[in-house]
Amino acid sequence: MNIYVGNLPLEVTEDELRQEFMAFGEVLSTIIMNDKYIGSGQQRGYGFVQMPSQSEGKAAITALNDKTLGHMTISVVEALPLSDKKGNGSYIAKRRGWSSSRVRQRRYKIS
Repeated sequence: MNIYVGNLPLEVTEDELRQEFMAFGEVLSTIIMNDKYIGSGQQRGYGFVQMPSQSEGKAAITALNDKTLGHMTISVVEALPLSDKKGNGSYIAKRRGWSSSRVRQRRYKIS
């Protein structure tokens, strides 16, 4: 079960997050997202915990949601699965009947 943990204090480590969830069962992995792409490496304030058991994951969610960790009240929910769908244009383009995959056609003849 993949679990989203939001509103994390910036000082919390992956090991501390793992310890919080280990009280409810085995933890496969923990990751705290950071700004590695812009170079600062500062934490983003959210992360993910992977647990193998659905029942243990749900127990952790119930117990840890709205718990105070450090000086912040964390939000713990089941993470949504990644979508298999690929984006195909903006909302406005869809409303107007356009599609990013459409090719513009000429409206005039070339002599």
